[in-house]
Amino acid sequence: MAKIPRNFRLLEELEKGEKGIGDGSCSYGLEDGDDIMMSNWNGTLIGPGHTVHENRIYSLKIHCGESYPDKPPTVQFLSRVNLPFVNQTDGKVDPAKLSVLSQWGRDSSIETVLVGIRREMASFNNRKLPQPPEGSTF
Repeated sequence: MAKIPRNFRLLEELEKGEKGIGDGSCSYGLEDGDDIMMSNWNGTLIGPGHTVHENRIYSLKIHCGESYPDKPPTVQFLSRVNLPFVNQTDGKVDPAKLSVLSQWGRDSSIETVLVGIRREMASFNNRKLPQPPEGSTF
């Protein structure tokens, strides 16, 4: 099967993100519409119901490097959150501690990452973790 070039792949993801395809609990788009390399993205997650995250809105920065989608993007929370895979100093997500990044494959996407993070928020170990005040940032 032919390998889709990085920019074609990112254009596809941009279109999907702008149309809001998915379950509506996460959205994403380019940080700067003039970014021709499509490297820097913003993401938003709505915390899953029946958890300490319910109705909270989390903002993230996502960076797709030159080797994306062969290598996963880097992800950083802008909104303060207490999760085992998030560095409490700068909000960076540790790829080794988040399965959606550690088990990255070419068929994974920005949406896959956001959905995976949201799933982790709802997991048994994380759903009741004490959280910083709503609206606080890194």
